[in-house]
Amino acid sequence: MNIVQQPLNHPMEVVEKDIRSFQETIRNHSDYDFTGYSLTSLRRRLTKILLEFDMEMDGLTQRLRADPDFLEIIVKKLTVHTTELFRDPDIWKKIKTELLPAFRNKPSIHIWHPGCSTGQEIYSMMMLLEDLGMLEKTHIYGSDINPDVIATAREGKYKYHFNQSYLENFDRVLLNGSGTSSLKHKKHWKKYFSIDEIRDAIQMKDYLRTKPVYKKLDLVKDPNLFLVKFDLIVCRNVIIYFNYELQNRVFDLFHENLNDNGTLILGVHESILDPFSRHFIKKDPFYLKQA
Repeated sequence: MNIVQQPLNHPMEVVEKDIRSFQETIRNHSDYDFTGYSLTSLRRRLTKILLEFDMEMDGLTQRLRADPDFLEIIVKKLTVHTTELFRDPDIWKKIKTELLPAFRNKPSIHIWHPGCSTGQEIYSMMMLLEDLGMLEKTHIYGSDINPDVIATAREGKYKYHFNQSYLENFDRVLLNGSGTSSLKHKKHWKKYFSIDEIRDAIQMKDYLRTKPVYKKLDLVKDPNLFLVKFDLIVCRNVIIYFNYELQNRVFDLFHENLNDNGTLILGVHESILDPFSRHFIKKDPFYLKQA
């Protein structure tokens, strides 16, 4: 009878001491710091990385210490890039009808998207602003820890067949429709992007693509690198990966860099807990900074 022995540190058995060792290695051998990230989130992502590279934790940490290029690869794999145009359409409808019109009389508007990933959220915002006749006076800023996703955001080019739900979201939000995504709506979306089914591409128009200002920024340790205050900060589905202490650090950063009566938007499963909840007035799905 043959007995197959499993490795002592099977990738599916990432324990807390492994995560702590990984965090310490990253902190000591780079400018990154993952000590404030959720242990549950890190355990899930490290398990996936170990399986992908067919490694155990000891081997991973040893290579991280010896190979800076490998360390950069792992950091990029740890960050989350799930996004789409008009993700959660009901939220975007409220942004369109309740939030943005309140900025209409301002001479200029400043909007920051921290954790912007590949940029679909930024393009969603710019489409709404253009639809409302407010894009020209708006300054758009995007940041992410991963320079590769920022490059994709700048290019504004996405897979068409993989992202056909974009068109359904577009219909719901901009056209107040039921989610129909047939090509009869081409006259509406061609103002913002083109679709090439043969090349499987959605390409954003240049006037949208070139408008945002992007910077690499790590919310864990960096200040506001744009050196302006914002009327609106849109940070959706980012802080869910942080622990309580880091969430408060980020909320403090946002609070200090919002104009009085400015607005913060979080993901549908995110919320502000004490002590920073007292600095905002919650008006679903928005958090209004108290003056």
